[in-house]
Amino acid sequence: MPSATPEPISPRSPRVSAARRLARRNFRGKERLFLAEGPQAVREAAAHRAGGEPTLVELFATVEAAERYADIIGEARAAGARVHLAADQVIEDISTTVTPQGLVGVCRFLDTPFEQILAARPKLVAVLAHVRDPGNAGTVLRCADAAGADAVVLTDASVDLYNPKAVRASVGSLFHLPVAVGVPVERAVAGLKEAGVRILAADGAGDDDLDDELDKRTMGGPTAWVFGNEAWGLPEETRDLADAVVRVPIHGKAESLNLATAAAVCLYASARAQRASGGCRSVTES
Repeated sequence: MPSATPEPISPRSPRVSAARRLARRNFRGKERLFLAEGPQAVREAAAHRAGGEPTLVELFATVEAAERYADIIGEARAAGARVHLAADQVIEDISTTVTPQGLVGVCRFLDTPFEQILAARPKLVAVLAHVRDPGNAGTVLRCADAAGADAVVLTDASVDLYNPKAVRASVGSLFHLPVAVGVPVERAVAGLKEAGVRILAADGAGDDDLDDELDKRTMGGPTAWVFGNEAWGLPEETRDLADAVVRVPIHGKAESLNLATAAAVCLYASARAQRASGGCRSVTES
C-alpha cells in the first residue's frame, strides 16, 4: 500500500509540476484530472469511486497537516492514493487558495454521462444553463445536494465543473451526486421531458409565482429547475423551452436574490412538495 515519502517531495519533482498545471482548464481536460483542496474535499474524494476506480489518485500534505489529519491520510492510503509529504511552499505553489489548509488532492474526473442520469429516472434535477461564475456553480451544486436532488446538469454554455473555485464552493458535494457536463441546453431539456420531468425555468421576470405553484400543488412530480446567468438571467430562447417560467416572490424591499439563494429556494420548494402526501417521493424517505 502506498506510503508517505520519508522526506518532503522536491519542489522540482515532475509530480509537483503536473499538479500545479491542473490549475489550467486545458491541462485538466487533457489529463482528466482536477484538484481538490482542504480536509473536507479530500476526505470526500478518498471515499468516492467512479466507474469502479478510486477518485483520489494522489495527495500532497504538509507535515503539520499530515499529523492533524492523520485519519484522512489513512483513508487516502486505503483508497490507493500516492501520498507525498510536501513543504509549505510546495503546497502554496500547487494550491489555488490564498491560505491553503495543507492538503491538496489530485482526482480523476467523475462526471456522469447524461444518458445515465436519464436512465435513473430522476425526480429532482438542477440544470445550470448559462452559469459562468465558478463560485455560483459550486454553491448551486451544494444546494442541490442539500435539497436531495438526484443530479445536476451543466450545459455547454456554463463554467467548467472542475474549476478550482467551483470545486471549493461545492464543499464536497461534487462527490455526492451525479453531474453531467457539456450538455447543450436543448438536449438537456428534451431528454428530461422525454423522461417525464417537468421543466421549470427560474427567472425573476417569470409569469408564474413560486408561491402560487406551491398553492396549486403542481410541484409534486419530477422536476428540473433551469438556472441562468448571474447577471442577465435566462435568454428568451431558453425560457421558451420550459413548461413554465417561475419567479421567486420578493416580499420585502430587496431588488432581487442572487443565483445561489434563488436556486436554494426553488430546489427546497420542490423537495418539500415531492415529500408531501401525494408527491413523487415518500414522506418517510430521508
